[in-house]
Amino acid sequence: MPESETDTPLAARDPMYEREKEKYERPIVSREFILSYLENLGQPARLEDLIDELEIAEEDQEAFRRRLRAMERDGQLVRNRRGAYGIVESMELIRGTVSAHPDGFGFLVPDNGDKDLFLSPREMRKVFHGDVVLGRIVGEDRRGRLEGAVVRILERALTQVVGRYFADTSVHYVIPEDRRIPQEFAVVPSEELQPVHGQIVILEITKYPDGRNLPEGRVVEILGEHMAPGMEVEIAVRSYGLPFQWPAAVEAESAGFQPQVPESMKEGRRDLRHLPLVTIDGADAKDFDDAVYAETREEGGFRLFVAIADVATYVRPGSALDEEARKRGNSVYFPRRVIPMLPEVLSNGLCSLNPQVDRLCMVCEMELDAQGNLEQFRFARAVMRSQRRFTYDEVAAILGGDSDLREREAELVPHLETLQRLYEALAKAREARGTIEFDTQETRIVYNEQGRIENIVPLQRNVAHRMIEECMLAANVCAAQFFRIHELPMLYRVHPEPNVDKIEDLRRFLGELGVPVRIPARPRSADLARVIEETRDRADASLIQTVILRSLSQAFYTVDTSMHFGLAFPAYTHFTSPIRRYPDLIVHRGIQELLDSAAEGREPRWLSVAELKELGQHCSMTERRADEASREAVQWLKCEFMLDKVGQTFTGIITGVTGFGLFVALREVYVEGLVHISTLGEDYYHFDAQHYRIVGDRSKESFQLGGEIPVRLVQVNLDERKIEFERVPPEGEGGRKRRRRH
Repeated sequence: MPESETDTPLAARDPMYEREKEKYERPIVSREFILSYLENLGQPARLEDLIDELEIAEEDQEAFRRRLRAMERDGQLVRNRRGAYGIVESMELIRGTVSAHPDGFGFLVPDNGDKDLFLSPREMRKVFHGDVVLGRIVGEDRRGRLEGAVVRILERALTQVVGRYFADTSVHYVIPEDRRIPQEFAVVPSEELQPVHGQIVILEITKYPDGRNLPEGRVVEILGEHMAPGMEVEIAVRSYGLPFQWPAAVEAESAGFQPQVPESMKEGRRDLRHLPLVTIDGADAKDFDDAVYAETREEGGFRLFVAIADVATYVRPGSALDEEARKRGNSVYFPRRVIPMLPEVLSNGLCSLNPQVDRLCMVCEMELDAQGNLEQFRFARAVMRSQRRFTYDEVAAILGGDSDLREREAELVPHLETLQRLYEALAKAREARGTIEFDTQETRIVYNEQGRIENIVPLQRNVAHRMIEECMLAANVCAAQFFRIHELPMLYRVHPEPNVDKIEDLRRFLGELGVPVRIPARPRSADLARVIEETRDRADASLIQTVILRSLSQAFYTVDTSMHFGLAFPAYTHFTSPIRRYPDLIVHRGIQELLDSAAEGREPRWLSVAELKELGQHCSMTERRADEASREAVQWLKCEFMLDKVGQTFTGIITGVTGFGLFVALREVYVEGLVHISTLGEDYYHFDAQHYRIVGDRSKESFQLGGEIPVRLVQVNLDERKIEFERVPPEGEGGRKRRRRH
């Protein structure tokens, strides 16, 4: 049939016809046209009726069916029990993602940002964490939450689970290690793999739950014994779906890199090899993506160079390396193991600013006045040679007057001292800006040769840590300004203003404590910083800082140029770690595109706002995924560390208050656990959410966030990663202990 005979009717009816014609050799009706037709029809329609009414030619009917199925998968259409297609919104259905809780219930998080729907344990027996579903509101629960029901599962999040294998006579089953999956899995027998009772296995899902029957699966890999060294990391990697194996295409691309930078790649770059740039990192760091150098200017002030590994030159858009880096989103750090974003040939080799070798870099050169205020900056592709690899402790010792180190590093000492003077100026500017700084105690875990925790010690941040942090912040701010000046869409690191309701709760709480500092309804970061500073010497300073911290929002990546509230920057992005963060690699590409387009006298060719927004959501997800996975592995090790301490007493700080008890962090070993409300004493205790405390009905005894409490370790549950304490009553307090509830 001539093209004109088939084009004209469809072209006249479907406004998206030209777009469809560009995409497909034989175009069919667009999604928009189908939705428009059903909306005007005002009721669901069967497939046969749609084919007839939309005049779908016989040879196009299979393609039309596939389009309808795709629209079902994407949550645009749904088929009712009669097999008729209807618009999701018109049928009052909500598309969203399931968020499971370890206690068996969950939530449906709507795609459109509406309020979450509570999913009862019964509803959760049909789905897994991360499933994309259609749901509907069925009412309110006893707590006034909107309650939902799962109508249709659009996309399963899991194809495999990692769990512990149990063999009980003729019954074989696996209990998942991911506590957000409460269902047991029946094991389909396999002649190839026959695990032993108690081993950790990978199960390929062969049958999903339906609310009545258990899900089923087939063992496809045996990881090993439950308590084997390193198993906690293997479990976390598999449970959180972290990509950890390099695809063959990535291996092939990686094999093409030489160990040294070719001379041809150094041409046309700014030569910084004469500058005494140095790297300053932790003692256990293996990749070095930043180097610094500062000098004083004749007219006063400072000139700061922050050189960052030029990953973008090696990892090109659309390459296998790029696709895998984007998929991973970031490197993930576990005890004694790293899952890098880039293969080692780049992360520890060509892209690592190792000492005394030429490396390609992106440099941000900044001019600052004596008060640390930025006057001007510029970016450039460069080639550099790090003069020395310092650790934080070495630099702190040099600046602290260590004579042996100062003599050994005599040539570099003056440059380090200039960096220190610059840091002092930047720190004053930071204080004037009103950056929020909490007195939190970070810890470092000391592992033995078997990968088990030997000790948990407080981490002492020294002047070198703070010095490098300020240099990196300055470079990141310059990158954000660069994109705003040139109006190029970019991924920014955004820390939104606190929620209005949380600030109102904070104001009321501080007022009841008698804190004299007034906070406006829409505070600046400086307002909260002033509260912290003026209450630092109070006995309840820890409580005040904890409540302020919990009133703040979570930072994320987005294309909007919103402020970073905590750092008090009008715009902020990540430029300084492209080896381990994909957003930083995007920032480097954006800078290079602006440099190239300016040099070539053309408009920048860049990603769309929609593409960047999607990328920001993905990278925010991979960041949360990495944090949760590493936290899970460390928590397992902490539980194991505490196994032989059951019965011992400790001093704890209350870090969380809930309706069922207190979360307590031990002063001596920096491990957190739960004190159940039933173990607090001979009284009825009530949760006072407004004041972050639990109060005894008769005794009026109060346990408040930030308070100190003596506790005894009573139970460690490795499988659930839970540590339980009970309160040790004050000396002389008699009476029978209340029976513990489980």
